[in-house]
Amino acid sequence: MDLPLNAKYNLISGAGKHLLAGICRGIEKEGLRVDASTGMLAQSPHPQALGSALTHPSITTDYSESLLEFITPVAQDVELTLAQLDAIHRFTASQLEGELIWGASMPCIVSGDRSIPIANYGSSNVGQMKRVYRNGLGVRYGRMMQAIAGIHYNFSMPETFWRAAWEQEGSNGSLQDYQTAGYLGLIRNFFDRAWLLIYLLGSSPAVCASFLAGNREHPLIPFDAGGTSLYMPNATSLRMGDLGYTSNAQSSLNVCYNNLDNYLATLSNAIVTPHPSYAQFDVTENGERAQLNDSLLQIENEFYSPIRPKRVAQSGEAPIVALKRGGIEYIEIRCIDINPFLPLGIDAQTMRLIDVFLVDAILSESPLCDEDGQRRNQENLRRVVNEGRSPDLQLLTPEGEKPLQTVAQELFNSMSQTAEAMDAEAGSDLHQQAMTAASARIVDPESTPSGRVLQEMRDTNTPFWQLALNYSKQWHKGHLARPLGSIEEAEFHTATAVSLNQQKAMEQDTQESFQTYLDRFYNQYRGADD
Repeated sequence: MDLPLNAKYNLISGAGKHLLAGICRGIEKEGLRVDASTGMLAQSPHPQALGSALTHPSITTDYSESLLEFITPVAQDVELTLAQLDAIHRFTASQLEGELIWGASMPCIVSGDRSIPIANYGSSNVGQMKRVYRNGLGVRYGRMMQAIAGIHYNFSMPETFWRAAWEQEGSNGSLQDYQTAGYLGLIRNFFDRAWLLIYLLGSSPAVCASFLAGNREHPLIPFDAGGTSLYMPNATSLRMGDLGYTSNAQSSLNVCYNNLDNYLATLSNAIVTPHPSYAQFDVTENGERAQLNDSLLQIENEFYSPIRPKRVAQSGEAPIVALKRGGIEYIEIRCIDINPFLPLGIDAQTMRLIDVFLVDAILSESPLCDEDGQRRNQENLRRVVNEGRSPDLQLLTPEGEKPLQTVAQELFNSMSQTAEAMDAEAGSDLHQQAMTAASARIVDPESTPSGRVLQEMRDTNTPFWQLALNYSKQWHKGHLARPLGSIEEAEFHTATAVSLNQQKAMEQDTQESFQTYLDRFYNQYRGADD
C-alpha cells in the first residue's frame, strides 16, 4: 500500500523542485566529559578555556557541568553543518587536559546521582534560573537520567516553499497560520513514524551496569559473566525507553498537535498549575532552592517529547509566548542517538536520511490525531525501542498488526519519491543513497548501529563502557591530529573571551531580586493560552 501524498508533493515535482532549495538545519550535540584513562565521569568544572556555558554561542553545557553541548549555526548545507560541528570538536579536544568527549548516548562509568555535578551558570538571574531548573530535574527524576546524551536536529523548510504551497491551495488564512499548520502535520506524521528513525539510528542497546546500580526494577539482563554491561538482546535505543527521558507524572498530559492553541494551552496549564507530589521539594541537600515551581512542568523544556515545535524567542520571552506571537518557525527532533562508530556521532548520510524523513512527513497526508492513534504510536515506539531487531516484530496499524518490514516498506515507497525530488533539486543522488543504505538495515537488522554495538561487544568480548571508551579515544586522537588553522582557532579563543566578559557583565548588571525576576517571567504564561 502506498501512503497518500498531499498537494504539496505535486508542487515540488518537476519544475517546482527549486522550492526544496534552502532547507535549513542545525545540530545540538551533547557529550559527557570523561577521564581519558578510566572512562569515569569528569568531576572537574566546565573548563574556562571553553568560555562561559551561559553565553558562548557554540559551546555550552546541558544538565550537568560534565555534559557538554555543541551548537552549530543554522545552515543550508549539510557538509557545512558537519564542518562546523567538526571544528567545535577539534577546538574542544585541544582544550581538555586528561579528559575526552564520550562518544555514546548512554553514560560512562558513574557512581550514583552525587557523581553527576549539576551545571553552574553563575550568579545572574538568568544563570540562577538555569541552575535551579536543573536542581528541579534532579529532585524530580534523579540526576542519572539527565546524564544521557543525544543529538537534537533542528529543521525548517524554506519560506519560498510555504508561500508557494499556500498560494497553490488558495491563500486561505494567513501564511503564518498555513506554515504552522504544515509543521503540525509534520509533527503528527512524525509521531506515527518515529519508530522508523529509532530502528534505523538507535545506537544504545546496552548500558554500563553502574548506570543501574541499586535499581532492581529494570528489564535488562547481564551481557557478560561479570555483569559489567546490561542489555536487551533486540533493543535499539534504550535512551528512548523507560530508562531514558520519560516521566510517569507527565503521562497525564494530553498533548495534541491538531492545532497550536491546544498545544500552548496544555503546556501553559502544566506550568502554572501546582502538582501536589512536587510540593515536598523545598531545598536541595546543599541548601539551594530545589526547583523553579511546584507545577507539573517548571518550564516548557521539561516536557519530554521526541519532537518540539519551535520559534526563536526574543530576549526574556518564554518559548510558548514566542510560538503564540509568530507561529512555528522550525521543529526540533530529539530522538537521535549518538552513533559511537562516527567521529562526530552523526554523518552526512544520516542527516540526509533525516531530511528525507522530515520532508516526506510534510508532503504526506497527516490525519488529525486521536486517542487510538496516540496509543498505537506509543506502543509501536515501545516495541521498537525494546525489540526492534526481533525478526518477528509486529507493529500496530489502523488495519491491524503487520510485520515491521512491511510497514517500513510502505514508508520507504513514499520516502523514495521524496528522495528523488530532493536529488533532482540538488543535482546528485545522495538522498537516494541514504535511502538505499537505510533499506539494507531493514533487510539486515544486525547492520543497524544497535546491532553493530552488540555484535562488536560479543566478537571482542568487550563491555559496553570499554567499547565506548575505545572509540572515544580514537575520535579524540583524530581531532587532535587535525588542529584548527590559526584564523579559526583565534575565532574560538575570541568567542571564549567574549562569552566570559558577557557573563561577568550580566552578573554586574543584575539589579532585581531572583524572585522578582521569576515572577515577571512566569507572568507571561498566564495569558499565553487566552
